Amino acid sequence: MQNAKFGNAIRNDDWITSEKVEDPVPLPGLPGYHVLVRPVAIRNETKSGILLPDSTVDDVKYLTTVGRVLVVGDSAYIDNKKFPNGPWCQVGDYIAYGRHVGHKFVYKDIMLILIFDDQVIMKVEKPEYLDTMFNLSG
Repeated sequence: MQNAKFGNAIRNDDWITSEKVEDPVPLPGLPGYHVLVRPVAIRNETKSGILLPDSTVDDVKYLTTVGRVLVVGDSAYIDNKKFPNGPWCQVGDYIAYGRHVGHKFVYKDIMLILIFDDQVIMKVEKPEYLDTMFNLSG
């Protein structure tokens, strides 16, 4: 499979504001089928505190694009045919989404991504649970 070339476009996995910076207040109103996401960084060290090389961090970022839901639009997840089991996510949830989906913008100095409700791939309890560097041997 070939990857499309996006020129100078910033990839979603590089569109991150430090988690030390507080969420913007107030958050923008969000009509429609959108979900406002604040991307979070993939960890750069192992559970035991060993720093990972940049190439490994890049591999993890390539595989997992994760963010925290800040706002869910007023029409998101109301289509019962598309979402028969109800909403996939709510404010405060950590979600995974595609690398090239959504609209990137800066709001009050925070990098955010606006995606559609059906672009959420999965919900996870904590972003570090999406760990591609696991040890199969136990």
